Amino acid sequence: MAERGFILACTSKSEQECFDRLLFATNKLYGDNVLKIKKGDTLFLLNIDTDTLYGTFKARMDGGKDLVPEAWKGKYPYQVRVQRNGKVISVNGAKKIISTLGPSWHDPLDSEIALALSKYLENRDDSFLAHIKKHSEIEKPKLASTTLWDFPRQSYGKTPKGSNKYAGVTPAFVIYNMVWRYTDLGDTVLDPMAGSGTTIDVCNEEGRKVIAFDVAPTRPGIKRNDARKLPLDDNTIDMIFIDSPYGDNIDYNNQPDNIGKLSAESEEFYLALDKVIEECHRVLKPGKVIGWLIGDQWVKKKFTPVGFRIYNQLSTRFETVDIVSVVRRSQASNTGIWHNRALRFNFYLRGFKYLFIMRKPVTTEADTKERKISWTHYKR
Repeated sequence: MAERGFILACTSKSEQECFDRLLFATNKLYGDNVLKIKKGDTLFLLNIDTDTLYGTFKARMDGGKDLVPEAWKGKYPYQVRVQRNGKVISVNGAKKIISTLGPSWHDPLDSEIALALSKYLENRDDSFLAHIKKHSEIEKPKLASTTLWDFPRQSYGKTPKGSNKYAGVTPAFVIYNMVWRYTDLGDTVLDPMAGSGTTIDVCNEEGRKVIAFDVAPTRPGIKRNDARKLPLDDNTIDMIFIDSPYGDNIDYNNQPDNIGKLSAESEEFYLALDKVIEECHRVLKPGKVIGWLIGDQWVKKKFTPVGFRIYNQLSTRFETVDIVSVVRRSQASNTGIWHNRALRFNFYLRGFKYLFIMRKPVTTEADTKERKISWTHYKR
């Protein structure tokens, strides 16, 4: 029985160095997967430029970081030393093979799939591809690459993240993307308004530490606490994710200090959330990121731009990394009746939420220098 398998990618520029050093590597985006490699695991090398798959190789030792710091001029610090597992075989048309693994081919392959892929390289028998397709299960989503995030459902994988029965449950895909882009293995993530615990489930699965609070805890692992006063030391958190109320439209619980009982048309609501922003700024490490998910309000013929107000408040303490629109799919108004009402009475249903991605500033000498941008202009 083969060990687990891993596919690592290279380009035509980096391929020769992979073979010369017998060293495979990747950048931070997929670094976690390299750190999961154990001695003896089966490895494959994919040249994404020539669409060529090479195999098989064996890991000589566990994957690590900066095993050969000077390799590829430091561009790919997550590395694993390899050895040839017999004669190295190459096959063109790798995209056809990789497509059978689904969007998660970057992740570890179980032993059965690794063995089938090895057999395909040896025999070029499509029955092995059929075997891979049958047994490969898509457990993790693709990372989003644009500022429009549209996810088909609330959770992913074999185990649920959070509870679909919880009012206002957070899409697990959003937290997954934040965790993978802005944290490393072992980092500490804070969710001050944890709800049904979606952040806990994602972080546990991705090897991150997590601290979760809520005024009305729904499960073990969430401590009772008001987000306006966090029982944490300054500059101790690596990332914060928060899916806050955006008015009093959802009856979360009966706690008197629940910010979700305050109307978004009142100044009291924004003052309360500003205290949360202040606390998040205090506990977050400089240079680290907070993701704040929030929507606008339209009720009784009045629109309230809640997102704009909260963004302005965040901007007083944080620098903007980016703003993402997260499509809303599971809200109660996403029905034929409500769509008909929106057309009949000339109003719009809330189709998205904002995800404000902000960074706690780190003042350096480079920050004081004027930015110079060299644009490439194209003829019309």
